[in-house]
Amino acid sequence: MNTSNKAEFLLIFRDSNLAPDPSAEEMEAIMGKWMAWLNGLKAQGTLLGGNRLEDGRKIVRGAKFTDGPYVESKEVISGYIAVYADSLEKAEKVAEGCPGLEYGTIVEVRPMMPSHF
Repeated sequence: MNTSNKAEFLLIFRDSNLAPDPSAEEMEAIMGKWMAWLNGLKAQGTLLGGNRLEDGRKIVRGAKFTDGPYVESKEVISGYIAVYADSLEKAEKVAEGCPGLEYGTIVEVRPMMPSHF
């Protein structure tokens, strides 16, 4: 895929921290679906990269560090991928293929500004 005229989009995955943990067998099946989806995006030349995020985190506000998110949080950012797409609508179509949607994952699609670094 020629990506020179494509825009970059960030897909941010938000999961509920209230959902029960899946069993080992369920987790293996879920991860298999994720890998198949990501490998498909890679094969199409759509996937720029991404990663799952670990649970440890700190929040910076001003000059202070705090633990977070807080107990009242109902969802946490669990990971992200960056993709190439012709438009926001096409990036949304990519997000609609996310296998986590069937398990309650919310996918936020954001256009990325071109890098100036």
